[in-house]
Amino acid sequence: MSALNYEIHGRGRDLVLLHGWSMNLHVFDELARLLAAQFRVIAVDLPGHGGSDWDDSAHSPAAHSWRVHETLAPLTERYALLGWSLGGQYALDLAAALPAGIEQLVLVSTTPRFLAAPGWPFGTAPALLEKLAQRLERGDAAALDDFVKLMVRGNSPRTAARVLKALRATLRKGAAQPAALAHGLKRLRDADLRPALPVVRMPTLVIAGAHDRIVRPGASRALAALADATYVEFEGAAHAPFLSHPKRCAEVIGDFLDG
Repeated sequence: MSALNYEIHGRGRDLVLLHGWSMNLHVFDELARLLAAQFRVIAVDLPGHGGSDWDDSAHSPAAHSWRVHETLAPLTERYALLGWSLGGQYALDLAAALPAGIEQLVLVSTTPRFLAAPGWPFGTAPALLEKLAQRLERGDAAALDDFVKLMVRGNSPRTAARVLKALRATLRKGAAQPAALAHGLKRLRDADLRPALPVVRMPTLVIAGAHDRIVRPGASRALAALADATYVEFEGAAHAPFLSHPKRCAEVIGDFLDG
């Protein structure tokens, strides 16, 4: 199986970026440009997303996370790792499995458990995720765009329009394969990463949007408490604070990683 697709920008300490469900590495173009003044930024397309192929023989989330590690191994031995949304769950997998290689962890709009459950009131209703999966399975062309629109809800109208334009432009640069989309939703449905958090001991920053409609800020606050992490909540931001507030987001990340 070939390495995942990636792009490298800048020079300095290594910082790896993992995007969210349905997106690709170009969602980080502006953030990578801003951070490349301080770091060598390695943005990776998750399996089956953007320019990365999909491995039908990989049947578990751990197997797909391992492909990220295999791609990074020839590029870097020690790095900071940033994951956004689904990419944050990949990042938690890697941080738990390979703590020696990951110096610092940044989790943006990330939750250890996506669905609501007894003892976890911060999640999404299971019926909403199932409805999205059914629409994709039927080939509903509007399903993905409706999800993208949900990402920007909570931003001001002007900011929402700008972020929506950026997200749609990202999708045009590399659509995710149907199998990868289905696997990602299954992962979000089934995964509960809370038991892994005690072994995640590297310095961790959790960033949330105060008006996120996909990963509620309560989930990010709970994640930060469980992981003994620094927590920063962006007022006026929704699910993609690095697109709505790129300069501030880059400053917060840079200060944390340099601190």
